[in-house]
Amino acid sequence: MSMDTLGLTPPMIVVLGLLGLTVFLFVSEIVRIDVAAVLMMVLLGVLSGVPGLETLADPRHLFDGFASNAVISIIAVMIIGAGLDRTGVMSKVASLILKHGGATERRVIPLVSGSVAVISSFMQNVGAAALFLPVVSRIAVRADLSVSRLLMPMGFCAILGGTMTMVGSSPLILLNDLIAGANHALPPDKQMTPFHLFAVTPVGLTLVVVGVVYFVVAGRYLLPRAKDDDISANRNVSAYLNRMYGIDSSVYELFVPEHSPLVGDTLANVNDQFNVNVVATHFKGKTRFEPSPQATVEAPAKLAVMGSLSAVRLLIEQTGLILRHSLETFAEDLSPTHAGVAEMVVPPDSPVIGHTPSELKFRETYGMTLLAVYRGGECLSRIGGEDHERVRIGSLPLQAGDTLVGHTPWRALARVAKDRAFVVVTSDYPHEEFRPEKITPALAFFALAIGLVLFSDLRLSLCLLIGAVGMVVTRVLSMDEAYRAVNWTTVFLLASLIPLGRAVEASGTAQWIAVQVLELLGDVPLWQLQAAVAVLATAFTLVMSNVGATVLLVPLAVNIAIAAGGDPAIFALTVAISTSNSFLIPTHQVNALIMGPGGYRVRDFLRAGGGMTVLFLVASLAALNLYF
Repeated sequence: MSMDTLGLTPPMIVVLGLLGLTVFLFVSEIVRIDVAAVLMMVLLGVLSGVPGLETLADPRHLFDGFASNAVISIIAVMIIGAGLDRTGVMSKVASLILKHGGATERRVIPLVSGSVAVISSFMQNVGAAALFLPVVSRIAVRADLSVSRLLMPMGFCAILGGTMTMVGSSPLILLNDLIAGANHALPPDKQMTPFHLFAVTPVGLTLVVVGVVYFVVAGRYLLPRAKDDDISANRNVSAYLNRMYGIDSSVYELFVPEHSPLVGDTLANVNDQFNVNVVATHFKGKTRFEPSPQATVEAPAKLAVMGSLSAVRLLIEQTGLILRHSLETFAEDLSPTHAGVAEMVVPPDSPVIGHTPSELKFRETYGMTLLAVYRGGECLSRIGGEDHERVRIGSLPLQAGDTLVGHTPWRALARVAKDRAFVVVTSDYPHEEFRPEKITPALAFFALAIGLVLFSDLRLSLCLLIGAVGMVVTRVLSMDEAYRAVNWTTVFLLASLIPLGRAVEASGTAQWIAVQVLELLGDVPLWQLQAAVAVLATAFTLVMSNVGATVLLVPLAVNIAIAAGGDPAIFALTVAISTSNSFLIPTHQVNALIMGPGGYRVRDFLRAGGGMTVLFLVASLAALNLYF
């Protein structure tokens, strides 16, 4: 049937109805989007059994989407990303930013945004953004910046970074599968060639640079300003600890020279004499966290000291220690992602009741420096303060109901949480234990997966799955942790929509819509048709998932390109790129993730996202035409 005589058929009418129902369910959110997608797959299977509608779907292949190259690739990318996170690779990246980021927005934004963009190009962008949330919070405190001025640039660049490789976002992972499916219906001279891993890198890099420059130049006017009475979340924690327990949670790094009179003295004496807490030491290349109070000070060494600035200055004046301008040796291990101050309660049946912290060897047993005990409305603090009594809490018998406050690495707190001796009150900390000893196999299998993608003829899904399985086999992750790393909503959404996308193509619906679009636009240049496709993809991704928009629009874009004499592969790529243009409203997962911590409102996204949306369209279309 020719394009000129193409008319509506019963299968086309059904597919158009299913498309309309899908969009309605996605926009109205009457049911969850993954439920809507599964419902469409089931309806498609049922309707294909009606006489005259057999071309809608082959029931024998209705569930092939769950075993598709795209779905397996996405699952593998999520597991690989979780493995890299668990070994602390992300924290090392954060340390470099903290060291070189400076204290101004114009320096911090490019470093944070550029880093998250690079990481997002190899893992799901929402995962990259989640990893950088605590990093941004720490930078905000150290640089005295509002976290709301940093989170939006970070989030937007996480989305942009997903366009830098063919595994950086779900639409780009899905694209080659959609191209392979479309090729079955195309003549030999119109067959499309799949894109290799770094085919889109010039386009993605252009978009990232545009995004960073946008926020550096215009961010001061577009990003929300912190309220005068608004204290960042991190400062709220410090203020709470100071108000409730008289604890100054600031940590300073001090260098111990060989001539210091402190050499040979015990940490317990240092803590008691100068009203501070030594929470870590570094000597002869070895770092010890929450060291024993009976340990002696050695030189040359470095100490991580918690306490007020006045107490630390007194310590420096009387002992000749040297204050570092910032945390250097301890920057990574004492960052909020690895350690902090925690609260826990002694339950009535606890075995520690009646025992003193000294008898329990609290530091050695629980990996925690005990700072205060809150009992019967009274705070008993080892450090003390203006409104808090200073006592030797090490010799204080513990009672049921006591709230203990201490500084601890989160991995130690995760172990304490499993101990029936205490009920851990602090909840907003990383509950998973880091496995830095597994960093070598994690990086090795990550490199192997990328190497296979680049230099072998194996399918993308198999290459990535080799990396994911390698991380499980080498115990970077347990199998249960690998299951938890997978966002099953995304998996079911994608797998369930693939049959609908195939039905759009196989029934001729995409071809019919292409004819209507061409007639509506009239005789316009090819670049205007491409721009119309990009705008349509942008609109779709604002009201439904980017995966859904890609599945539905790629067949349409291919047919428009063929009818107008353009390159169908480039039009398909235009859709997969443009479905990342989701900045106007917080419907994208990354935007939803940063909305709460950043204290954003919808109007904040409209103000900053409006310009980003227009720049994305202009830059992506210019780059696509320049590089392809």
